Amino acid sequence: MLKNRYITDAILEDLSDKMVFIGGPRQVGKTTLSKDLIAQQFNTFQYYNWDNREDRKEIIKPGWPAQADILIFDEIHKYRHWKSFIKGEYDKLKERFKFIVTGSARLDVYRRGGDSMQGRYHYYRLHPFSMAETCGVKNEIKPFDELKIKDENETDIFLALDRFGGFPEPFIKQNDRTLRRWHNERVERLIREDIRDLTAVRDISGLSLLCDMLPGRAANLLSINSLREDLNVSHRALTNWFNILESMYYCFRLYPFAGENFRSLKKEPKLYLWDWSEISGEAARFENLVASHLLKFVHFLRDYNGFKSDLRYLRSAEKKEVDFLVIHNNKPWFAVEAKVNKTTASPNLEYFGKKINIPFLFQVIKKPDTDIITDHNIRIVSADRFLLNLI
Repeated sequence: MLKNRYITDAILEDLSDKMVFIGGPRQVGKTTLSKDLIAQQFNTFQYYNWDNREDRKEIIKPGWPAQADILIFDEIHKYRHWKSFIKGEYDKLKERFKFIVTGSARLDVYRRGGDSMQGRYHYYRLHPFSMAETCGVKNEIKPFDELKIKDENETDIFLALDRFGGFPEPFIKQNDRTLRRWHNERVERLIREDIRDLTAVRDISGLSLLCDMLPGRAANLLSINSLREDLNVSHRALTNWFNILESMYYCFRLYPFAGENFRSLKKEPKLYLWDWSEISGEAARFENLVASHLLKFVHFLRDYNGFKSDLRYLRSAEKKEVDFLVIHNNKPWFAVEAKVNKTTASPNLEYFGKKINIPFLFQVIKKPDTDIITDHNIRIVSADRFLLNLI
C-alpha cells in the first residue's frame, strides 16, 4: 500500500552512525518496516526473531553471516541479557554491520542487565497509520510555526481511519469481521504472550478484565480508585498494570499542563488507547483518534529532530477544560478541542488562549468541508484537513 513508512528515510539516515531501535505496539508494522522497507536498501540482510526457536539458537551461537550488511533483531528484549548482548556485538562489529532492534515493548524500559547503551542508538516509536502518512503527505514542521491547513478534502480516508483504526491489517482490509477478530487476537496475544514473557503479573485474568474495561473509559479522566473498586484489587497492583500496559503500547496517558503561571485543578491523567477502533462511542473514539495523531506528531519531533515537544491537556480551577495542548520547551504552541459536529467555537479555547498566551487555537470537528476562523482567532476545521498537516 505504501512505499515507505513515515520514519523510513529518517531511520536510513540514522543507521549511518548508530544502531536504531524501533518500538511500537504489536502488529503496527515493525517487522515490515525493518525487513521490507529498510533492509531492502542494503545488499543482504539477516533477520532474527527471538520468538522463533531456531532463530534463538542462531542468535546465541557465535558468528554472523559474512554476506549480510545489516542485522535485524526482533523481540530480543525478551532475552534476559539482551542489552549487554547487543552492546557487545555492536561494539565489536559496528564497522561491519548495521544493527536494527525492534520490539513490542518500550525498549528504553526493558533494559535488563549490562552497562548503559547511551550514545549507541537512536530510538523511534512506530505509530499506526495517520491521515498524513496514508495520503503520502510529508510536512515540514518547525516549533511555533502555524500549521498550514490545506484546502483539501480526504473524507473517505478519514472515515476509514475512524472506523477501522490505523493498524495496517484492519485498515487495509476494511472488513468488520476482520476487525473484530483482530481485536480479540491482538489483546489475547498481548496478555498471554508479551506480558507473560516480560513481567511477573500473577493475576492475568484481572489484567485481562482491565483491558476489557478500558475502551469504555477512553478519552476520560483516569480514576485509579474507581477502577480499583470495580476490579477489587489493590491500588499498587492496578498502578503496576497501567505501567505495564503503557510500556507495551496498549494505552497512553496525557497529563495536565503546568506552566510558570498556571496550575491545573486536577492531577489525574486522561486515558487513551493506541488502537482507537476498539472504542464504540463516537465522541470518545473521535477524541482518541485526534489524541493519537497529536501523539504521533510530538513523538516524531522528539525522536527524529530532538525537539522537546510534548502533549498535554488543559483544566483550570474553574473546571474549564480543553482536550489537547501541544507544547515545546514547556511553552504552549497550539491547543486543540475535538468536537464531533459543533461548529460554534468552544469558549474554553478563548479562555485558555488569553490566560496562557497560546499562539494557535483549533476546534477540530468530524463534519467535512469546514474551515472557519472566528472573531477570537479560533480556527474551526474539519478533522481530515487538520490531521493532514501533522505527521
